[in-house]
Amino acid sequence: MSNEIILAGEIFIVFTMVLLSHFLFKKEGVTAWVAIATVLANIITAKNAEIFGLSTAIGTVLFASTFLATDVLSECYSKEAARKAVYIGLAADIVLICATQIALLYAPSEFDYADGAMQTLFSLNLRISIASAVMYFISNISDVYLFNALKEKTAGRYLWIRNNVSTILCNCLENFGFIALAFWGIYDVQTILTIAVSTSIIEMIVAVCDTPFLYLAKIKR
Repeated sequence: MSNEIILAGEIFIVFTMVLLSHFLFKKEGVTAWVAIATVLANIITAKNAEIFGLSTAIGTVLFASTFLATDVLSECYSKEAARKAVYIGLAADIVLICATQIALLYAPSEFDYADGAMQTLFSLNLRISIASAVMYFISNISDVYLFNALKEKTAGRYLWIRNNVSTILCNCLENFGFIALAFWGIYDVQTILTIAVSTSIIEMIVAVCDTPFLYLAKIKR
């Protein structure tokens, strides 16, 4: 199965889960999704894959789903609900970083089989996790304010414009900031820009795909 088909399937499954969180559990469910997606994305984002010939972090879709979730909260509940979800997601991120680093401090027993894999994943992932947490907060809180500012400007109309403008701009902000913080000093500037641009192209494709799901979210409040 090609990575492109897997990406399409992941987009459908993940964005559908955001809708189910909204339909089944209302505001609390969508808020919980933000925390869940943020934690999972931080764990798997260390893995990269070639998609449409571009090197892409596997956590891209889960990160993108947090923008869909906060837009659902803004559109169907309130700006305050969306803002609160961003803070809860940040708290979940911090707990993840602390928990994984504490776990690495324990000397494994002779029966342990997971320490080596955890050391590989979470030792290398510390700087990435910190960079991700910082840019997650900056980009998602920016998305909340931009989405709601556009909503006021358009008197609640043109949902597809509000959604795409805020999500694409803030996704790119998150991506460029994250790549710079995570890999500055490891890669040269040209390599950092290349990675950031290629990943942003995939993120823009994913961002456009979330618009139909936001319209579906308005069907049932």
